[in-house]
Amino acid sequence: MNTRKLLEIGGFVAGAVLIVFGVVAVWMGGSAYNTVRDSLKDEQIYFGDTTDPAVAKYADQWAGKQVTTGEQARAFAQIMRYHTVNGEWNPEHLTYSQMGRFLDKADPGNPKGTSDEAAALKDETGKPVANAFRNTWVTETALTTALNVSFMAENLAVFGLVVGFALLLSGIGFIILAWVALGRAYKEKEVPALSATPVTG
Repeated sequence: MNTRKLLEIGGFVAGAVLIVFGVVAVWMGGSAYNTVRDSLKDEQIYFGDTTDPAVAKYADQWAGKQVTTGEQARAFAQIMRYHTVNGEWNPEHLTYSQMGRFLDKADPGNPKGTSDEAAALKDETGKPVANAFRNTWVTETALTTALNVSFMAENLAVFGLVVGFALLLSGIGFIILAWVALGRAYKEKEVPALSATPVTG
């Protein structure tokens, strides 16, 4: 088998492999994209109205609508964090790491609490009472993380679709290169040179 045939076969094989990977990437990206959106719809999450300052700030264009996309999920996560940081129960705008594990015996209404068991408010059994305000942060963090993951997953799915189409185009390009460019180059080399024929009169 000559060099020309090897290059042509290699070009066709490389193109075919890229096309297969491209098709798989497009299918996986599309599947992931639909899965994210279907999962968000199943949760039945709706934005409030714009009288809520958090909605007005992060999602005024979606007020009253259901969360169905990654971008909307990200906006809802921002709304939840806004409510947690700026809620009436959290006048000092404390974050999870700034709150103690237990309620402070001296000020049980303060979200800051304490991690000192000796200074903690005790229940009837003598055990320290857990800081419910801190638990609110745990719940908020879990939910907003899930929403942010939806945003990330949707963007990764879109990236997969883009990569898939790029692979498809690259594969088609390899096949065209092998079929036209390489074939034509070798055909031109095979054309015998014209020699001058003397004219006799």
